[in-house]
Amino acid sequence: MIFQAIGLMSGTSLDGLDICFAKFEKQKAWDFEIIKAETIPYSKALEDQLKNSIYLSPEELLELNSEYGFYLGKTVKNFIEKYQLQHLDLIASHGHTVFHQPQKKFTLQIGDGRAIKIETGLPVIYDFRSQDVLMKGNGAPLVPIGDELLFSQYDACLNLGGFSNISLKVNNKRIAFDIAPVNIVLNKFAQELNKDFDENGDLAKTGKIHEDLLSQLNSLEFYQKPHPKSLGIEWCNENIFPLFRGVEAIDILATFTEHAAQQISNVFNKNKLKNVLCTGGGTFNQYLIEKIRNKTTTEIIIPPKKLIEYKEALIFAFMGVLRLNNEINVLSSATGSSQDHSSGIIA
Repeated sequence: MIFQAIGLMSGTSLDGLDICFAKFEKQKAWDFEIIKAETIPYSKALEDQLKNSIYLSPEELLELNSEYGFYLGKTVKNFIEKYQLQHLDLIASHGHTVFHQPQKKFTLQIGDGRAIKIETGLPVIYDFRSQDVLMKGNGAPLVPIGDELLFSQYDACLNLGGFSNISLKVNNKRIAFDIAPVNIVLNKFAQELNKDFDENGDLAKTGKIHEDLLSQLNSLEFYQKPHPKSLGIEWCNENIFPLFRGVEAIDILATFTEHAAQQISNVFNKNKLKNVLCTGGGTFNQYLIEKIRNKTTTEIIIPPKKLIEYKEALIFAFMGVLRLNNEINVLSSATGSSQDHSSGIIA
């Protein structure tokens, strides 16, 4: 069985739309190949709209849901034409997360899949998280199904994106959870210093670590909670950003990089991991990686650039393939839902 699919991923760090066209083949096990992948940067106007979507009225939010869906459709159609892609089975779209409150049984990713279908004429699978939340799950993380079926040769898979999350096997079950915020904090304060992000951690290197602030961050209740657990922007707004009052941006970067490295290495050490595959934009932050390596004996494996940047989009494409075949694409051991299930609306 061979499937060709496009995965669309819009992360919390809002640096643009990741598009990944991949081929998946199932013989005894699943295999994959990334054929074409690209990040389309958002215009400043769209980035601001998405960033502020949490504050919109219901009517404005519904309008943005449609608008952003058509934007996704047009963008992916251009991508297909640019690379003259053929024999596509489906598009799988994560959407942009506006709200994520699983304890209240809701999560919202905007970017209407029906609009993507109207633009492209292809089957579209979207809204991967809502069903899990309704089934008493966290609606996150979803990527572990890909880690389980495509990357099982590693002890664990770490994603360093807006948030850091990890998936690993414990007692023969794939578990996964968010560890700590990363780029959602680092990008914000790099931007205060007129940089899009802290390239290689060069800004953080020059800042001063505030021990009091570091101690407050490490004492946050979330870090003591058992898994499954997940983080959202609302949690950062309530628990992280208020702690930074009166601290200079450069020192926030230094302190928060140290904090993230401590939390990530704690998880490696606690679970006695031999090796970890590391992907996501934060993998390019050499200072952060160096800090993590200094606190653990776990081998951190950094793959080719394409996989670092597009693993999440790749796995959403894969989740779409599984959904189209009505196979399980969400693991309850990772999200805490009542059972494994096949999630996503097919447009």
